[in-house]
Amino acid sequence: MSSIDSLRRGRALALKLAAAMAFLAPLVTRLVMGQAFYQTGTGKIANFANTVSFFTDLGIPFPEANAFFVSRLEFWGGLLLVVGLATRLVAAGLASTMVVALATADRATFLDALRGAGEGGLTDVTPFVYLLFLGWLVLFGPGAASVDALLVRWLERPSRPPVVAAAQQQPA
Repeated sequence: MSSIDSLRRGRALALKLAAAMAFLAPLVTRLVMGQAFYQTGTGKIANFANTVSFFTDLGIPFPEANAFFVSRLEFWGGLLLVVGLATRLVAAGLASTMVVALATADRATFLDALRGAGEGGLTDVTPFVYLLFLGWLVLFGPGAASVDALLVRWLERPSRPPVVAAAQQQPA
């Protein structure tokens, strides 16, 4: 066997292994992001007055309404990400909160990182990293190990005619 054949077989084996483990990337992303947002949502709910005050200081309009919405989105959205239900919709909603965070609370750090002027880079700006992961979930979906995938399989299963209709069609 030539070395080229060995390389081809090795490549084919590596691709099969990667395909078999492909479910892990969206699963781990959902679990990590879901847990992170569940925790921040829990903190915002438990310290609601502080959240409203923080949103007010940032100049976010309707701070009480937005604090209520964001805290519940993070809490319930985190739980939904963990199980993989409504993943794309939830990830899009959470991504929008990261855009707001980048435009308000983390604006200076984000702009410094973009210019290369600060001590850290873009990967040190947490809302930016979260935005990347959430965008990936929006574009590529929840993966095979999710409630979303189970629902799709259930909805796309072939429909069977009722037993009564099948019995009536058979000749007597």
